[in-house]
Amino acid sequence: MNSTKTWFITGASKGLGLSFVKQLLEQGQQVAATSRNINDLISAVGENVEGFFPLAVDIKSESSVKNAVAATIHHFGRIDIAVNNAGYGLSGSLEELSDLESRDNFDVNVFGTLNVIRSVMPYMREQQSGHIINISSVAGFTGNFPGFGIYCATKFAVDGFSESLAAEVKEFGVNVTIVSPGYFRTQFLTADSLRVPANEIAAYKSVRAVQELHQQEINGNQAGDPEKAVALVIRIANEKNPPLHLFLGADAYEMAYGKIAAIEKDLEDWKTLATATAHEAVNA
Repeated sequence: MNSTKTWFITGASKGLGLSFVKQLLEQGQQVAATSRNINDLISAVGENVEGFFPLAVDIKSESSVKNAVAATIHHFGRIDIAVNNAGYGLSGSLEELSDLESRDNFDVNVFGTLNVIRSVMPYMREQQSGHIINISSVAGFTGNFPGFGIYCATKFAVDGFSESLAAEVKEFGVNVTIVSPGYFRTQFLTADSLRVPANEIAAYKSVRAVQELHQQEINGNQAGDPEKAVALVIRIANEKNPPLHLFLGADAYEMAYGKIAAIEKDLEDWKTLATATAHEAVNA
């Protein structure tokens, strides 16, 4: 890497977040890392590691996030790259999941990310540089996952506001990248990271089958190597013109191309009628 930068990473005690922390520290970067439990961070990374600034943060609390960002600025002097990695998966049909279960997923995956963006942007605007990297999912581009509707909705939200954010902050020299992984071999599908409905409905056999497939067969057998994924994202962060959309994994590419093809088909099948919906021209 060309120079030392300061990274702010949420959800850093495991999975992709922990891989970011370890790889960046090995490269001599400065890393502020957050987790709900600071002891988990220290246990995973080590005590008194040079360049490592662990922080206990409640991602759902705007004040907690704002204080952590301010502490990072006080400690390192700046934040160059913010990685919004905190989040969790939620399985269950839309009928099964309660309002509370659904809202909590949005509070972490969507509003937690927004808390970070609101907190880091004043500093990035002032320094006229920065990069916000939002870890989304291919499930934020295609929702064809029975039993993952709410989770998909949170990631669709992340994709949507990230595109708007990119347009808003470009004038300040701030870049935005949406990272959309397919299946990578992290703890994402374990009980700690994938929640299931408190009240399952037996009639949803396809949802139960997909849920069991993810928990029993896909978990631990994902093709994606998280270390390679993180290394690529770090490289992207050092590009002069980083991409807005970064899909990760051959499976993510296949699913994205499938969604694009399906949209193109619907567009063309209904183009004549759908584009003939304007007011009739009035002759003078």
